[in-house]
Amino acid sequence: MSDLASALPGAAAQGLVTVREAGLVGMVTFRGDLSAQDTAAAIKAATSCDLPGQRAVVTEGEVSVAWMSPDELLVICPHDAATGMAAQISAQMGTAHHLALNVSDARAVFEVAGAGWRDVLAKVSPADLSREVFGPGEMRRTRLAQVAGAFWMTGEDTVRVICFRSVARYVFDLLVLSARSDAAVGYH
Repeated sequence: MSDLASALPGAAAQGLVTVREAGLVGMVTFRGDLSAQDTAAAIKAATSCDLPGQRAVVTEGEVSVAWMSPDELLVICPHDAATGMAAQISAQMGTAHHLALNVSDARAVFEVAGAGWRDVLAKVSPADLSREVFGPGEMRRTRLAQVAGAFWMTGEDTVRVICFRSVARYVFDLLVLSARSDAAVGYH
């Protein structure tokens, strides 16, 4: 069996902000009827989190649950907890139509830290990142230049970025290049 490794172990760069690969992060995709009481109960039992509203993220301790679409949630947790969490959600859902799948190793996560993170992401994403529109407790699913991605704030000056593992190097380089640019967007 091969050793577990994140997409870009130890990758980090300093510029307008610090960009670093976050290491192994657990992620469980849940698909199902988000309006069903069974769903709310299963997610709460496994994560201690209530269901998030549209484009929201709810966090309890080391676990977050993010709204991804009208029938999809993303559970973010410690890497070693993801398989058990997916199994627990499925067991709690019983025969109700759903999917709970550990997708941890199919994704890469980056942390962008520093007061200029809005400028950095605004250069690579069409999402409105103004303080009036995007803030703590929100998830944005969007494009990162030419690839799909998502991000949420983990602190006032820190954001986490998720992408597919297959494009991790592209997204890391994109963020690093954006952090080196002198052209400010005006968000910080």
